[in-house]
Amino acid sequence: MKKLILLAVFFCGFAFLQAQTKEKLKAQKAEKQAEADALQGEANAIQAKIDALPGWRIGAFGTIGGSLSNFNNWYSQGTPNISSGNIGFTVNAYANLIEDTFFWRNSLSTNLNWVKLDDKDSNIDDNSFNPTTDVFNLSSLYGKKLSEKFAVSGLADYRTTLLNNFNDPGYLDLGVGATWTPIENLIVVIHPLNYNFVFSNNDAVFESSMGVKIVADYTRQIGAINFKTNFSTFQSYKSSDLSNWTWTNSFGYTLWKMIGVGFDFGLRSNQQEAANYQGVALEDADNDLQSYYTFGLSYKF
Repeated sequence: MKKLILLAVFFCGFAFLQAQTKEKLKAQKAEKQAEADALQGEANAIQAKIDALPGWRIGAFGTIGGSLSNFNNWYSQGTPNISSGNIGFTVNAYANLIEDTFFWRNSLSTNLNWVKLDDKDSNIDDNSFNPTTDVFNLSSLYGKKLSEKFAVSGLADYRTTLLNNFNDPGYLDLGVGATWTPIENLIVVIHPLNYNFVFSNNDAVFESSMGVKIVADYTRQIGAINFKTNFSTFQSYKSSDLSNWTWTNSFGYTLWKMIGVGFDFGLRSNQQEAANYQGVALEDADNDLQSYYTFGLSYKF
């Protein structure tokens, strides 16, 4: 009985000492964490000062996605000998020169995707990767600052496809007006003097015209999250059928170093493209909303 009592006292004392040690370690961890948080706050403040200095700001992020599969003599499915694949990537790159009296903002956005579906027992299908998603946009905005938030500006904005029908159609907006920066990372461009050049082999549908160009772009990084949203519209003074708008969005979450997961989606409305695809007159086209999305691994640098 005495041995049992001594053993119980021993275990109780050991547990008490262990609890004390655990609480002490937790207190030490909290103290060190507070010191680390304070140092990180100082580092972030210094980085903010560096980012505010005049000069170039260059970077890029996007998504990469893909899958490959191959089946031979897999009789449980309708096509036992088939290979398939999907490869795609997006790029959102920028090179911005920010000075005290002017700015020059340049951006590149592209979304390309290829799909393959090959039935090895059929001689009529295509065994190559065929392009599906095909988006390319390049823009350059120069502004002379009137104040911290307002500037007179000029914009060159080009959109087309790369893999199919390059520059058919292609759109080049050239215009002047004003740029407003209401908050950091948000750029609003309003150019009432803008000419929308349209390049295409189908002159019956596609037509250039004068109008107003409006762009709103918000690009930001918050911790491990990178995101960009861009809304661009051209409103023709000649006819609403010659107007168009595009809204693109990119999100990336970094999991390890420069690699993470990403998601892109876009919406678009263009009466001229709808009429060209449907083979009808411009005013008779059924202008359904265009859309795309991409999900995959993300990167940034």
